[in-house]
Amino acid sequence: MQVILLERITKLGQMGDIVDVKPGFARNFLLSQGKAMNATEKNIEAFKSKKTELEARNLETKKEAEDAAAKIVGQSFVIIRQASDSGSLYGSVSTRDAAEVAVKSGFVVDKNQISLRRPIKELGIHEVSIVLHPEVETAFTLNIARSEEEATLQAKGKSIQQLAAEAEAEAEFEIAELFDDIGAAASMDDDLVEPSQEDGKPTTDELIEK
Repeated sequence: MQVILLERITKLGQMGDIVDVKPGFARNFLLSQGKAMNATEKNIEAFKSKKTELEARNLETKKEAEDAAAKIVGQSFVIIRQASDSGSLYGSVSTRDAAEVAVKSGFVVDKNQISLRRPIKELGIHEVSIVLHPEVETAFTLNIARSEEEATLQAKGKSIQQLAAEAEAEAEFEIAELFDDIGAAASMDDDLVEPSQEDGKPTTDELIEK
């Protein structure tokens, strides 16, 4: 099926190109989202007459997208999720989640603009691509953590493995301190016990009995 592209489509072509695509892809994506139109003779002539207008509109939207990209690039958004001790999420973080947290922070983002290589299923810092225009793509990061405190530590470069190791080391230190305290207390009790009377003098108990 042949269509005329009304904007640049990655790995497919530039605005005005007539390309062959599968009917399903054309109907469900290109035509339904206004990114292309059927390459009929009538539409080809209509495109030629509107090409200048379409190019001007494309430049305008591209400039708006570049401005938006300059604001969101490098931003980091925190998402709190439950996860196992190994860092595996109970569920996953989707493009919808990424868009919602960006919108709550004051950015205009649609989930369809966000690109994830795969659903996020682990704690940590994850880079997310966002396509604001066919010719404008940038990225921000999602800090997925179990608490705000953990997110702060992750932002400083500590991985979930490092955090777990530190927590384990701290627990071992506290246990060691506890045993040291117990040992010290036992030693003090031994010091308070009266020595055996080898010099023939009566003990305190013996004096009381008398």
